[in-house]
Amino acid sequence: MPHHMVVHRLPQRIARVLAATAACSAALAGQEVRPGYGPAPYLPDPDTTHRATRLARVVGWPAGVTPTAPARFSVTLWAAGLHSPRWVHVLPNADVLVVESSSPGTPRDWRRPPEELAAWYATRIRGVSANRITILRDTSGDGNPDIRSILLSGLNQPLGVVALGGYLYVANTDALLRYPYAPGQLEITAPAERVIELPAGGYNNHWTRNVVARPDGRKLYVSVGSATNVDLEGIDEQDPRRAGILELEPDGRAMRVFASGLRNPVGMAWEPVTGALWTAVNERDGLGDDLPPDYITRVREGAFYGWPYAYWGTRADPRHAGRRPDLVRRAMAPDFATGAHTATINLLFYSGRQFPGRYRGGAFVAQRGSWNRIDLAGYRVAFLPFRDGTPAGPLEDFLTGFVVPGGDREVFGRPVGLAELPDGSLLVSDDASNVIWRVRWDGR
Repeated sequence: MPHHMVVHRLPQRIARVLAATAACSAALAGQEVRPGYGPAPYLPDPDTTHRATRLARVVGWPAGVTPTAPARFSVTLWAAGLHSPRWVHVLPNADVLVVESSSPGTPRDWRRPPEELAAWYATRIRGVSANRITILRDTSGDGNPDIRSILLSGLNQPLGVVALGGYLYVANTDALLRYPYAPGQLEITAPAERVIELPAGGYNNHWTRNVVARPDGRKLYVSVGSATNVDLEGIDEQDPRRAGILELEPDGRAMRVFASGLRNPVGMAWEPVTGALWTAVNERDGLGDDLPPDYITRVREGAFYGWPYAYWGTRADPRHAGRRPDLVRRAMAPDFATGAHTATINLLFYSGRQFPGRYRGGAFVAQRGSWNRIDLAGYRVAFLPFRDGTPAGPLEDFLTGFVVPGGDREVFGRPVGLAELPDGSLLVSDDASNVIWRVRWDGR
């Protein structure tokens, strides 16, 4: 072999040896060793020829069948008859808001200008998405809702919602809105105030916009996904708000990009020990069945997480070879990989007292499930233990059974929304089967 070829290949060989060594160490420590999982995941070489379309067919839940939780937990149907219950939020008075919205599909040509894409979305979603928020209330005290009312309708693909300072904030795909709101209201009739405009729509399901409030109520954080897979079209680079998390004051002032290079951040939550903001991120397509992994990570102020030029730190995406080496060098690696194409969409830090102590402070992670890898991945709610504000173990199954046993890519449903009820039980929305499940600890 020519000398120059040996020198060229040596770094890759070293990288593979180091990765294999890390995998062996992880196995000895009892950690997950599949490609694309953990704080220092094994990552295969990128394959830019990879193409796989393996859409799951949703068949719905048969009577008497529920998702499966660990021993001594029970799973019951909490609400049904909804229209794509994408997100769930518990208000301070224990009312539960269910955000019902869905994808309009995908336009054929993502190379169109952003304003044309926004117009396409506005037209396409009519008659497709419910575009409403339903409120569910338990008046009997048994933990189950007995009142259901449409709180808001006529929205534009909403997702995130939060109550703050006498207002209800709603993150539509094209704007952050707020409505005057008093606890206990079952319907909002006041007109909306547009707090800030947002770029509408996005690649695949990147239309989702989430919003959370800082615990002291002085800042809001809004997640905005990319308009493309990996921006070969040059669309996202035109708008710095894309593929990042925005920070702003509750009245919309002082808006800035808090963190960038996050391809599609959706779920956001505050880690209880350090107070850090964490997010769940969907990574890019077209590099292989196991590359790159989706992830959850703390969101560091001013950090750049790589998209679209690099993935998992400074690993350059070959489709952008040689472009923006400055950004590749400063790309920050995420905290914990959750598997490629798992659609890791949401996370919740458990603060209740009902579940056993090992769950307190840990993160529940909703994985809506893959569509573009040979074998299905995700389709579960996983649990990740934390210690001192840092992941402290492998990602483990918590709520499973969404994939039909022995079926040909058939699934009963897809988990998305996560919320904790005041009694410490967990709500999980299934936007494909239009239901919400409740998980309780029945052990002693």
